Amino acid sequence: MIPLLHDFDGERVLIVGGGSVGARKARTFAREAETVVLSPAFADASFGDAELVRAAPEPDDLPAWIECVDPALVVVATDSESVNDAAAAAARDHGALLNRADRAGGRDAGSVVVPATVRDDPVVVSIATGGTAPALSRHLREQIETDVEGAGKMAELLGELRAELKASEPDAETRRRAILRVLESSAVWKGLRTDTEKGRREAERIVEEVTK
Repeated sequence: MIPLLHDFDGERVLIVGGGSVGARKARTFAREAETVVLSPAFADASFGDAELVRAAPEPDDLPAWIECVDPALVVVATDSESVNDAAAAAARDHGALLNRADRAGGRDAGSVVVPATVRDDPVVVSIATGGTAPALSRHLREQIETDVEGAGKMAELLGELRAELKASEPDAETRRRAILRVLESSAVWKGLRTDTEKGRREAERIVEEVTK
């Protein structure tokens, strides 16, 4: 598998199955996509902002449901193998991406594996084991979570500095050195984690020192 990030803004995700796994998948995708969960019953858990549709489709009904919702991604997460197989086949026929939460990995898991994710927007770090060892993905995610603290603010700061330097500094190598000095500065990282303005002031001091 090759890791990719997919922008689901303005797209739909259909989750077939309303158990705890379906709820977890719904919380993930409802952050960005219009998410619909199809199930005869729903777990006592948060489904985020997903729309819950109470229905018990038979396998032959799944193509019509998928045609109606027109999803970019179908997540299969029921405890019925016949329903899961029918939903997966209908998703493929529709040209949608497919994630089979009932399969441990390999080609049978579908075209998409949903990784363990650490977020400090706009920074996203994902860990996947091809669906074979979810516990390891969770373990690695927990280790990484503390390391990315402040990374989102750093990404935003570097983006602003790059734009400012491009407008004021004609030498590309000087711009590169200034950005790297900011990125490698423990004082800037500390400032961004405790006081954003303090971190920015330190970054501006470094840029001025490099470009003067």
